[in-house]
Amino acid sequence: MNMERSRSFNYWTRSAMIAAIYVVLTLVFAPISYGMIQVRVSEALMVLPYFTPAAIPGLFVGCLIANIFGGLGLPDIVFGSLATLLSAYIVAKIDNKYLVPLPPIIINAYIIGLVLHYVLALPLYMTVMWVGIGQVIACYGLGLPLLLFLEKRRHIFE
Repeated sequence: MNMERSRSFNYWTRSAMIAAIYVVLTLVFAPISYGMIQVRVSEALMVLPYFTPAAIPGLFVGCLIANIFGGLGLPDIVFGSLATLLSAYIVAKIDNKYLVPLPPIIINAYIIGLVLHYVLALPLYMTVMWVGIGQVIACYGLGLPLLLFLEKRRHIFE
């Protein structure tokens, strides 16, 4: 029973740490984290479910908190956070490390694009395109190198 508690504690501790890092990165880089043209540096962390399931709730909660500070209101808080949750869940199921960044790119481009279209009355195709470009930069430009770095240190997730 003690071992099970320890595993549960480690799981939720990792999840909380990931959430905190996501929030801090989003807020530190706030000028480029929100809006139609955005590169949310914290989205590089979307590779973490490849290593640990604890990243799934951590990324969801981190995104939810970060979106509260974003100023786009309830649609972004709800749908932006759910987009992250769905992306993280799918990433956890992927075996090919080079495909890991794809779900957050595709899902966020469309869902966040729709949110921005709805909230800011911006053209849909433009919001989808700009969010997608920002996600490519964050997820492949920053996230894939992070994944490759962490892969050599996989033992830290055990």
